[in-house]
Amino acid sequence: MPPFKSLLSKETRNISRHYDVGNDFYRLFLGRDMIYSCAYFKNGDEDVDEAQRNKLEHICRKLRLQPGEKFLDIGCGWGGLIVYAVKKYKVHAYGITLSQKQYEYAKEWIKKENLDGLCKVEIKNYRELEGENIFDKVASIGMFEHVGIKNLPTYFNIIRRVLKEKGLFLNHGITEELKSKRTTLGTKFINTYVFSGGELTQIADILRFMSDAGFEIVDLESLRNHYMKTLRLWANNLRNQKEEAMRIVNQKTYRTWVLFMAACSYGFKRGNINVYQVLASKHTGFGLSKHPLTREDLYI
Repeated sequence: MPPFKSLLSKETRNISRHYDVGNDFYRLFLGRDMIYSCAYFKNGDEDVDEAQRNKLEHICRKLRLQPGEKFLDIGCGWGGLIVYAVKKYKVHAYGITLSQKQYEYAKEWIKKENLDGLCKVEIKNYRELEGENIFDKVASIGMFEHVGIKNLPTYFNIIRRVLKEKGLFLNHGITEELKSKRTTLGTKFINTYVFSGGELTQIADILRFMSDAGFEIVDLESLRNHYMKTLRLWANNLRNQKEEAMRIVNQKTYRTWVLFMAACSYGFKRGNINVYQVLASKHTGFGLSKHPLTREDLYI
């Protein structure tokens, strides 16, 4: 098998191992819209469903989505963001995932909402994206942790290639706060039983990789406190649904996911890990970017 195809197959296996545990299992703790990334709390009292809707709206506002724009979601999961963006902001959305289960769920959701002409999902690796200057806006939410540090330059360069001039790109993902050559027991546990192939680096490295790819960084926001709370709610949801969970998966899988979410929540609380939304603009020519002068429009 050629090296490129071998790499794609490995990444597909890693993603499937985690995300294809089963839609019914994930539904027990993720909530109504099956959003598997950090939620956004405005007052801290929201349940998972409301906080995830807050997050989807926050992303769309940051990207300043406009009717008719072409919007790409890399690692679209079960389709929550692309469906929301099409229904609320009237964009033409395209999502890609490596998970067969997620693809089937998103495709059925799009069909159920009668969005076939505006919303599309495919099983595709980001390396397989073709063309130049295709999309007005691009988002990658909770996906780039799977890319691998050595592959980040390729990842960011491909996104820049498919993004239109002065288009906006939102990268949302987990980082580590301190570089360490020592592999902890927690890291070994997650890499072995939860996220095969996952790798974290510092936010400074992410900003450097993005800048080297030709992006102008226009906004940066830490959501560490938000993810600590999100993971607590997920873990509690799963514990409260233990009986149903044990009908879907075995005890090992159930205990692994509860431990994983509880441990990660603690990691965010301690500050060992963080999660950032980095908003960037593709800007190669002379003149100002299209980004607004202030953030006021995000909170109207």
